[in-house]
Parts: sequence; C-alpha cells; structure tokens
Amino acid sequence: MNKNEEIVQDDDFSPDELIIRKKKTPEQRTGVTAESVLKTAADALEALRAKNPLVECITSLAGASQAANALFAAGASPMVVEDMGEATGLARTADGLLVNMGTVTKAQTDAMRAAVSHANSAARPWVLVPSGIGALPLRTFATKELMRRFPAVIRGNGSEIMFLAGAPTGGRGSESLIPSEDAVQGAQRLAGVTHAAVLVAGATDYVAAEGAPVVAVLHAARPRFAGEGCIQGALCAAFLGALGTRARWEAALAASIVMAVATEKALKAAKGPGSFSIVLVDALAALTPAEVLKLGKVKVAKD
Repeated sequence: MNKNEEIVQDDDFSPDELIIRKKKTPEQRTGVTAESVLKTAADALEALRAKNPLVECITSLAGASQAANALFAAGASPMVVEDMGEATGLARTADGLLVNMGTVTKAQTDAMRAAVSHANSAARPWVLVPSGIGALPLRTFATKELMRRFPAVIRGNGSEIMFLAGAPTGGRGSESLIPSEDAVQGAQRLAGVTHAAVLVAGATDYVAAEGAPVVAVLHAARPRFAGEGCIQGALCAAFLGALGTRARWEAALAASIVMAVATEKALKAAKGPGSFSIVLVDALAALTPAEVLKLGKVKVAKD
C-alpha cells in the first residue's frame, strides 16, 4: 500500500466494505450557479472536440455500438475491447476508460480488472457503470471489487447507486426501483468513500462529488432503449479524457447536460423509440456549445 493511502471502515457500508482512501482534501468549489455549470458543460464539449480523446470501452453487448457511435458523434474516438491482453495494453494509452457491467462474463471481468489496474498505474481516468447489480452474483462481486479501485466517475440509476451505498437489494434487472432524487444522499456518501463523482441517472439526473454542491440536471422524458447507460458512461469517460482526471465533477456534469440537451433535440425529430437512438446520435453530432448554454436546464442545491 502507498504511504499516502489508508484503509478506512465507513459505517454506511457493509462490514466487509474496506475502502482504500487516499489522504487528500477535496477541492472546494464555491460560488457555483446554474449559469456557471452550463458554461462548464459548454466549455467541456468544446475541449472534447478539440482533443478528440481516445476512449477504451469494455461494455455490454447491447450498448457497445450505441456507445461507439455516440462517442464518434460527440467528437471522441472509441475503441471497444474485450480480450484481456488488448484491454490491458490500451488502458495505458487511452485518454479514458469505460467499464460497464451490462453483460459480463468471467473473461470480461478479468479484462476489466486488468484494464483498471493499468489505467490507474498510468494515471488514466476510468468510469464505472454498475448496470444491473444486486441480483446477479458475478457482476455484483466484480463491481464491489472495482468500486474500491478509484473510479473517477460512477454512473448508475437510483437502485444501483443505493446498492453500492449499502442498500440490501438492487433494482429490477437494469431498471431502477428507486427514483433518482431518493438516491442523492446515497450518492453523496458514495462520493465521499470512493472520491468519485457520482452521476445518478433518472427522470432528473443528479451529480454529487466531494467539495461540490449537488447539481440536478433536468431533461425531457426519454424513451427506454438499450445502451442508454453505455452512452452516458462513455461520454463521462470522453469528457474525463478531454479535461483530465481531476475534473471528475465537471466531466460528469458535462456528460449529463450534453446528453439531456441532445435527448431533447432528438425527441422532436424521432418518430418513436426505434428511431430515437439513431436520431440521438445525429443530435449529438450537431450539438454546439451555444446550444448547451441555451437549452441546458440545471438546478444547484443550496448549502
């Protein structure tokens, strides 16, 4: 163990949840307003397109193509991998890494562990999407293990976030049984233990991080479709790749706001859920920083 790390037991977590915590004081973000949050997201989109970050995706079968197309549209370069050797090698050079538990296998979880280890050693940021945890043992065990390995962002629905924060059960498959607003306190606890920014997805998205106010991201109702979590998690990894690993809160906010605005535009053009995922990619490609400023809707929690 590094001398700058310690093992801490957090009473909000189950007894076996020993979390390795780095000794550091979180950056304090003061004077945060809705306008400054939208400016952060708009600037992040501009930075992403200027850098064209390479994003390694270890993700679900259902969402791999959607995530890759969304990354291309947003301005990043995706690489979907599953083999442990490829995942390990790419993790050292990619600008960001997505680990999504959507359709895991034993071989894939081995690749995830190896990729995360090498990403951490190379100081590359990574994103954890704990899809469907709580009911199935392989993904649940692997997610709890990976949670302790310093993800920069954790993205999940209300049930997934609350399960990681100590609730006894998860959701109904990949569907949440807990509204996102009811998972905010759990997200704040999870952020404090893992030092990650936590994005709770739902009818309203919430972003929590140490030293920062909770931000609610409002968006139009969107049809359910396979790959939504993959896309938003991949965008988190892309924004981390563009902004740097310290910009965890900013990356999570940008991913949520950009997807919310693109979703609103896509709903106006889509004829139904079948065409929506295609139109969403078009909306991401056409989205401008000015539209993020104009169309984004957020609320900043008071201290």
